[in-house]
Amino acid sequence: MNRDMIITYVLGKSLYVNITNRCTNCCSFCIRNTEQGVGTGVNLWLEREPTVKEIIDSIMSHDLSLYDEIVFCGYGEPMIRTYDIVEVCKEIREKSSIPIRINTNGHANMIYGKDVTPLLKGLVDTISISLNAKNAEEYQRLCHSKYGEEAFAGMLDFAVRCKEYVPEVILSVVNVISKEDIEECRKIAQRLGVKFRIRNYSG
Repeated sequence: MNRDMIITYVLGKSLYVNITNRCTNCCSFCIRNTEQGVGTGVNLWLEREPTVKEIIDSIMSHDLSLYDEIVFCGYGEPMIRTYDIVEVCKEIREKSSIPIRINTNGHANMIYGKDVTPLLKGLVDTISISLNAKNAEEYQRLCHSKYGEEAFAGMLDFAVRCKEYVPEVILSVVNVISKEDIEECRKIAQRLGVKFRIRNYSG
């Protein structure tokens, strides 16, 4: 494993996992546009994507009892590597009951051209999906998705499908949008029957 490659890093009492720099969005507010990483001395740009074994080894090099959760969230869209995440989660589950969360843009089913949410059953405790806008037009203006305005509906469909297999599903927004738009987003979450969270902009 490249010793300079940051696969796992700590924020608060959570162990974060950085597995890709690829993303289907290019959000105007993304911290990747202004910073190399988070915290002091943490560079999340990868020279290459770590293998499943490297990811597992990096996670298991930590004392998992010290953390409240494991979070797949780095400098890219983790669900681009859905099948690798599943393999990693299976390995974690053999050794620990630590809660596992995935932070995602909700495009996994569009990426793979099929519903991958059943793969998360029994492995992932929480999935946090970036809603970020009240409609497809605003979403595309902010997030510049490779899927165009279709990305918004795809993301909402993904959230609904996740409810069947993941105990906690959250739609989130970054507080760069207006209070009025945040309330519209809250209504979307309520309509879909999922939780809602407002994230602070850190760029």
